[in-house]
Amino acid sequence: MTHFFALIVPLIFLLSFSFAHFRKVRVYDSYAAGIKSAPPLILSLFPYIAAVTMLSMLLTVSGLGAKLAEWLSPIFSFLGIPQEIAPLVLIKPLSGSGSIAVLSDILERYGVDSYISRCACVVYGSSETVFYIGAVYFAGIKRKKFNAALVISLVSFLASVIFACFLCRIM
Repeated sequence: MTHFFALIVPLIFLLSFSFAHFRKVRVYDSYAAGIKSAPPLILSLFPYIAAVTMLSMLLTVSGLGAKLAEWLSPIFSFLGIPQEIAPLVLIKPLSGSGSIAVLSDILERYGVDSYISRCACVVYGSSETVFYIGAVYFAGIKRKKFNAALVISLVSFLASVIFACFLCRIM
């Protein structure tokens, strides 16, 4: 069965190239044309990604993130979120690599089979870096109504955290 899963990605490429050949699409030329549009996109994304990265680093280095987790832990406990994963809940919308570090710390501290670690893993795996994805998406469009999208994304993130902890508690 594992051999089948190892072949999935090469099969997808083979099927895509076969389909393109059948449709008479010049794959390499299409690839090169797509690459030509990458530098302006990268330049337009850079300020947003730099701002998100600096914000997540400032939260971590200044200790504000830890204080915020401490202040919010009673609210998290009321919502059914273990206070031990509060730092993960706060850093995940900002930084993927920062949240991996926090998750590793939780797994090391509480063990991989504990309720807290299971909650942390499900929260990490079922959510996305809201600000990074928002920066990438809104850098590419002209019409920017970021506030509504940000609020909806953060509320859905919190709902997914609450539901993930609920599922881990009943399983």
